[in-house]
Amino acid sequence: MWQAIESGIPVTGCYAWSLMDSFEWSLGYLQRFSIVHVDYATQKSTPKDSTYWYSQAIKNHGINID
Repeated sequence: MWQAIESGIPVTGCYAWSLMDSFEWSLGYLQRFSIVHVDYATQKSTPKDSTYWYSQAIKNHGINID
């Protein structure tokens, strides 16, 4: 996204596709799109690296995110 902004594309917002792993209608439980991993056997939720990246992006308004 930062590259898009640097290229002059007017990005005005961003959202996470999904907060937690869940059933996807076309792929079942095969594909995971979320920022929080869910262990389906135990239902334990664990933040993924993208959770922390997204948190920093929000705090910094998308500026200087690596």
